Amino acid sequence: MTDTSAPRRQRRDASANRAGILAAASQTLAADPHASVDQIARAAGLSRRALYGHFDDRTALVHELIAAGAQRFNAIAQQVDDADSRIALARLTANLWSEAAHVQVAAAIALDEAHVEETATALAPLRRVLAALVRRGQDDGELRTDIAAPTLARLIEETARTVVTRADTASPAASGIAVRTVLSIVGLSWRETAALLIAHPDLMTPPPAGTLAPIPAEEGRA
Repeated sequence: MTDTSAPRRQRRDASANRAGILAAASQTLAADPHASVDQIARAAGLSRRALYGHFDDRTALVHELIAAGAQRFNAIAQQVDDADSRIALARLTANLWSEAAHVQVAAAIALDEAHVEETATALAPLRRVLAALVRRGQDDGELRTDIAAPTLARLIEETARTVVTRADTASPAASGIAVRTVLSIVGLSWRETAALLIAHPDLMTPPPAGTLAPIPAEEGRA
């Protein structure tokens, strides 16, 4: 009989190395979107050559990070189904924020002009959910109507991205700041926001990171 244990072990080792590279890249790029391959390889505890054994170049590595983060974000967006658009927007914001590490690296990469278009395309399902929530909220009289829905949705995107890159995502208060920021953009006063959060305390305690959107099978290698 043929002993297949060695090839299996090699595949496991290769998978572990790849996962380590992606984890190191997430941390390194979150701190510096322009970090080099050498910096990422050092953070992963590997040589530059070893890193190139898994990814053709830095661009291929960044592409996989964007795709993996987008899959997670898009899946989370599909799980928000509150009838009240204000609650839905608050929950979407809080749930995305619970994925703090993924949010921060995605925002950092998105701020790199070289990847803005790619990131926007990858997050198209999430952006459609956001646009639909804004339109529904305006139609139901729950959100401000002095700004067109597409513009309002874009304001939410841009402001949320700025908040992510400026705030300490590990801080317990960070999620609340993000939620309050989004609700203020769509027209709620600080008193209305406070009342909404008091009435729905679960919005301020989203599920732990990684429990909202299971990683699809094809993403498992990340």
